[in-house]
Amino acid sequence: MKNQPICYIFAAGEYYEQLPIQTNAQDLVIAVDGGYLYTKQHEIDADLIIGDFDSLSEIPKDKANIIILPQEKDDTDMLAALREAWQKGFRIFHIYGGTGGRIDHTLANVQCLAALAKHGGRGYLFGQDVIITAIHNDCIAFSAIPEGIVSVFSHSEIASGVFEKGLKYSLENATLKNTYPIGISNEFKGVSSSISVQSGTLIIVYPKDTKEI
Repeated sequence: MKNQPICYIFAAGEYYEQLPIQTNAQDLVIAVDGGYLYTKQHEIDADLIIGDFDSLSEIPKDKANIIILPQEKDDTDMLAALREAWQKGFRIFHIYGGTGGRIDHTLANVQCLAALAKHGGRGYLFGQDVIITAIHNDCIAFSAIPEGIVSVFSHSEIASGVFEKGLKYSLENATLKNTYPIGISNEFKGVSSSISVQSGTLIIVYPKDTKEI
């Protein structure tokens, strides 16, 4: 998925630091509901603003690129934004402001990561000093970092054929369940590493400075 255009999404959750976002012409920037305030404050041009705007005192009326959603609906504002970007051909998503605040919204956003992975996309949810992502029948590899915690959870009921290589605790063709958090708190050890699953969906949490290869 390298060198593909990226959809940057700004939501209404917590922002733990100012983000040095550098977009390219082919990228897409979406402000989701209250995330519009962050883009406005930091002079980030949003290509699309979407939401039911329940977290804003008023709807931004000076913008033409707005999709107003009903407050009573099945999709969350985040999922609606992801659908819009997916229809435009985007498959890589960097999500900011999608953690903190209401825990149910954070959990919903993690579910969105799993949905993206299952359909062949990849989402990255940027939290406080960590990145959360999901893989489905796939592999993720990291360059060497001296230290750091990486945790792996099964999102599907069963994830089979799980391999964790180059980490302090290795796994070989293991089976993980979504009712047993055995994959928490593994450690990087200064060499390149990888996590893969042959059948199922994994949620992976790792330090924000870790480089994917």
